[in-house]
Amino acid sequence: MTTTNHETPVEYAAELTPRLAWAKLAPDVYKAMIRLDTAAKQGLDPTLYELVKIRASQINHCAFCLDMHTKDALAAGESVERIIQLGAWEESRHFYTEQELAALELTEAVTVLTDGFVPDGVYEKAAKHFEEAELAQLIAAITVINAWNRFGVACRMTPGHYQPGQHK
Repeated sequence: MTTTNHETPVEYAAELTPRLAWAKLAPDVYKAMIRLDTAAKQGLDPTLYELVKIRASQINHCAFCLDMHTKDALAAGESVERIIQLGAWEESRHFYTEQELAALELTEAVTVLTDGFVPDGVYEKAAKHFEEAELAQLIAAITVINAWNRFGVACRMTPGHYQPGQHK
């Protein structure tokens, strides 16, 4: 890929080759994931939903999902500044509401299960900011984006081609 940066041509590295077109090879699983994704986001604030998807995708190093969800968030009116600060949200708390901070902390705990559990304090903080049904939806949304990330990373899905409004 070649582009210009202030009139100077820049040559980027070649895209990695995708490993597997899993959605075409396992269409029933893909369709079930779409249905699960649709069900998981019901009742959640769309901005919060995208922030959670972006943060989990950052943690999981899923470039495809980062490309998709940052573009979707921007198209929905999210600020560039808040998206940029997600990678350091703990040091940039003033960009987010207390509810968003609780959701981001829960996202990290559910995504990185290195200790084998979600700490009680993290769960309790989220429970203070979300009604039970909403908390269940949030946990579902975090779980679903982690599943999408694993497909994206394992199959080496290529970022950079998604346009907002497209399906996965």
